[in-house]
Amino acid sequence: MVRPTMEDVAERAGVSRALVSLVMNNSPKVSEARRAAVLRAAEELGYQPHVMARSLASRTSTVLGVMVNDLRNAFFADVVEGLDAAAQAAGFDLILNTGGRSPTREWNALHNLLSFRPAGIILLSPVVPAASIQVAAKQCPVVLVSRTIRASTVDTVNDDGEAGSALAVDHLVGLGHRRIAHLDGGGAAGAAQRRRGFQAAMRRHGLEPIVVRSEHTDTGGEKSVRELLATYSRAELPTGLVAGNDFNAVGAISALEEAGLRVPEDVSVVGYDNTSLAALRHLSLTTVDQPRTEMGRLAFEALVERVRGERTEPVRHLLHPSLVVRATTAEFSATGGASR
Repeated sequence: MVRPTMEDVAERAGVSRALVSLVMNNSPKVSEARRAAVLRAAEELGYQPHVMARSLASRTSTVLGVMVNDLRNAFFADVVEGLDAAAQAAGFDLILNTGGRSPTREWNALHNLLSFRPAGIILLSPVVPAASIQVAAKQCPVVLVSRTIRASTVDTVNDDGEAGSALAVDHLVGLGHRRIAHLDGGGAAGAAQRRRGFQAAMRRHGLEPIVVRSEHTDTGGEKSVRELLATYSRAELPTGLVAGNDFNAVGAISALEEAGLRVPEDVSVVGYDNTSLAALRHLSLTTVDQPRTEMGRLAFEALVERVRGERTEPVRHLLHPSLVVRATTAEFSATGGASR
């Protein structure tokens, strides 16, 4: 099928190509009658303006690149929702791709975004090296979400991961749990902050932190729980788990139930992110909430400020998390579980 062109629209509407271009760029110089005729012709032909060509012609791009760490994680969908709403309101278009949690794939994905000559790029929890991000920032403005680097050319939007993990620990300790493990995110963006917050909170309560290397996936949660089951007897098994994120918590719960343990009667589980997944009734996951759509909006605003030359100093947004208590945590009872 041949894609209709601006010339086709001009011929159908009986106007010049230049006038069609003015209409597609929302010029106020066109009369309402001619604007209506052009839009009617475009609709009849199924014409869609070529965003990239329009940006190149005007030398003012309205395209923003967005690289997502993991397409399966609902956290990123929520952040993109906030980004998209802000972008649409301001007349920008988004191009999305993913690096699939791989530094090599992310580097390729970043190059692909740059090939579109975007006005700027937003990277969601990237694991690509900081040096690579700074290389990209020399070509266009860059904003990071859920990742921090100290570079004057890069803006960041994060939640306070240390405070978020502390909220989870304080909640479990308040329920009487003393053996608490953290399923950490390994090398994932933000994982180090959440791990530090967990360890500091446990020591503040006079407890020994148990950290199990994992990753921010459901598979990672399953593997780390199996490691705990292989390391501890049922009587010594941690009774509380602080997962790296909601996705990780889902895998952990699956492995616990597969082993015959009940959540929360035998083991209480806390996630992180408060994604739509956590609120599902059959899961009802207690989790740390970070304002995901707000993070997307702030990332867009920071990027546009750079694009428009309104600011050169870096912005470091740090948002405060909160705890959402649902059904996967309960008071510790020494006689509550079959193995206790």
